[in-house]
Amino acid sequence: MENTEIVDADRLIADVQFDDRGLVPAIAQDHQTGRVLMMAWMNAESLAETVRTGRVVYWSRSRKALWRKGDTSGHIQRLVSLQLDCDGDTLLLQVDQTGPACHTGRTACFFRSPTATGWEIVD
Repeated sequence: MENTEIVDADRLIADVQFDDRGLVPAIAQDHQTGRVLMMAWMNAESLAETVRTGRVVYWSRSRKALWRKGDTSGHIQRLVSLQLDCDGDTLLLQVDQTGPACHTGRTACFFRSPTATGWEIVD
């Protein structure tokens, strides 16, 4: 992370407003380009591990387990900086992304825009 001082994960977590499922949305953004890569969910454990190790870890709602980004694909995200929004209920992770962020193989998960006939792939 940009801040070189040791960060106490428990102190950070105490300020996060998790929802009734114990989750908080986490937006991953490319730290160099500013492009939004994806949105996923974090719980206290995944946030703590991310802060502690510098490797981004999410919570998989479908598997009900920690999801270490890149374990199967090799498309790892390294945390560059972390921000909490004004309400304390959304995280912004600026990351160094290895390979594509999206499971479709695209650079980012946001690649469709609306048209008169539906969604059009724009990336």
